[in-house]
Amino acid sequence: MPSAPRIAPSILSADFANLQTDIERARGADWLHVDVMDNHFVPNLTIGLPVVQAIRRVTEIPLDCHLMIDDPDRWAVGYAEAGAYNVTVHAEAVREPISVAMDIKAAGATAGLSLKPGTALDDWTEALRSYDTLLVMTVEPGFGGQEFMADMLDKVRRARTMVDTGHLTVIVQVDGGINADTIEQAAEAGADCFVAGSAVYGAADPARAIEALRAGAERAGRYGAPER
Repeated sequence: MPSAPRIAPSILSADFANLQTDIERARGADWLHVDVMDNHFVPNLTIGLPVVQAIRRVTEIPLDCHLMIDDPDRWAVGYAEAGAYNVTVHAEAVREPISVAMDIKAAGATAGLSLKPGTALDDWTEALRSYDTLLVMTVEPGFGGQEFMADMLDKVRRARTMVDTGHLTVIVQVDGGINADTIEQAAEAGADCFVAGSAVYGAADPARAIEALRAGAERAGRYGAPER
C-alpha cells in the first residue's frame, strides 16, 4: 500500500511571466510537473531545457519533466543532468526505450514512460520493467484544461494490478483533467501520483488546492500513514 498520494502541480497552467512566484505558491507539492512540448510531437510549444535549468535554481520541489517531444533518445539525458528528479519520455516517440531509461538513471534521475490514450499498456509491459514511473495520459497530450477521459481508468487499473502482483515496480501517475471531481476516481483505480494544472493554478490559493486534491485522493482509502 502506498504511503500517501503524490500531488504534482503542472506549471503549464502557471503564469509564465511570474513563474518563480507561481512555483512558490505551490507549497505542499510533492513534485512539480514540467511539460516540455516541441510543436512536433504535440501541437503546442512550451518550454525547454534552459527554463528547466532556471527552475531548478529557484525551487527545492523535485522536478517531474514530461517530454512531449520528438527524439527523446537525444534530449532526455540533458534534463536528468539539469537536476530533474524524474524524466518521462513518450512510448510513441522513443526509439530505444530500455536504453533511454538506463541513460536517464545513469544521469541521476528516475525514468518515466508515458502512454497516450490510444496506446495499449500491454504492448509496453516488458519495456516498463526498466522504468520507475508509468504516466497514463487521461487526455490527449498537448494542452491543459481538457476534460478527463474516464475510460482511461481501465488502463490505470491494469497497471495497478501489474504492480500489486509484482510484474512491475512503477509509480502509476495520471495526467489530464485531474481536479476535485476526478481525483478520487483515479485514486480508486490505482493511481499513486496526480498531475493537476488548472485545478491548482486556477485556484485563488494553489497551496490550499493541493491539500484539497490530496484529501480527495486519500478518500479512496488506498493509502497508509502519510510520509511528508
